Amino acid sequence: MKLTPDVLKLDTHKVADSIAAKLREIVVGTLKRRGLVVGLSGGIDSSVTAGLAVRALGKEHVLGLLMPETDSAGETLGLSRSVADALGIECVHEDITPILKAARCYERRDEAIRKVCPDFGPGWKSKIVLPGVLDSDAIRFYSVIVQDPKGVVQKLRLPLESYLGIVAATNFKQRTRKMLEYYHADRLNYATTATPNRLEYDQGFFVKGGDGLGDVKPIAHLYKQQVYALAAVLGVPEEVRKRRPTTDTYSLPQSQDEFYFSLPYEQMDLVLWGKNQGLSAAAVAADMGLSSEQIERVFKDIDQKRRTTRYMHLRPQLIEPVPEAGA
Repeated sequence: MKLTPDVLKLDTHKVADSIAAKLREIVVGTLKRRGLVVGLSGGIDSSVTAGLAVRALGKEHVLGLLMPETDSAGETLGLSRSVADALGIECVHEDITPILKAARCYERRDEAIRKVCPDFGPGWKSKIVLPGVLDSDAIRFYSVIVQDPKGVVQKLRLPLESYLGIVAATNFKQRTRKMLEYYHADRLNYATTATPNRLEYDQGFFVKGGDGLGDVKPIAHLYKQQVYALAAVLGVPEEVRKRRPTTDTYSLPQSQDEFYFSLPYEQMDLVLWGKNQGLSAAAVAADMGLSSEQIERVFKDIDQKRRTTRYMHLRPQLIEPVPEAGA
């Protein structure tokens, strides 16, 4: 079998109906809830999740939350609102900036950055990046890219302490959003959704207790390209369908592959699919125009991320079982 995007093709209408039926069964039958809350980010994953929720339960039983903050891209709120409007669902705008300030999210992040860039402060922007994996077997280290108010950019290697400090502070954003999702779910007797696709779920690209948390994960089995394919039949606006995936977490624009993944999602999907199907690195490389050595590096990176993030998939660990509670 030739490794092309065709291996990920779906009967989109059939798949959307199947997921919707299962989602309805879970929400109404298993969880005993009246509807679903979806945090809308203006990205493809949350938009498709909202579309599936509407298909499953009807627009009157889906609530969209718009939760931008000071570092969100300028278009985020408008795109998020356009999804709610296109799907006909109620939406609530919750600006999470005051909560993040109260938790000292930005202050703690800036303190971590100042360990490598002492001048970092008001008016500066930043993001963290990871070197590509294709051309080197060397251990990869995160760097922070900072931009001063005059537009001068520096790239600085992050020691572990600074890297962990930046990530820990930034994770307040995803966890704050999930806290608000549960608030609205509780008041409406709804369930919450988590929106990772298969690539993100497999590789641990989510925040535990944040965007990875939810009562149901409707698209965790779908590769990213499959999520995009479903978007059109679910009524997701074209502007959202054309938007490239971003983290929308840091004040400088940041793609997902420069932050975490080895390759852009179109290639990463295929490499992951090939690995999951038991194809050799040589077989995958032959169809992707890359060398066997490069695909071997990506395979190793996939395995490493699976090992490193396994704890994020685990249920809370009990010292002794509690069978009466089903645990």
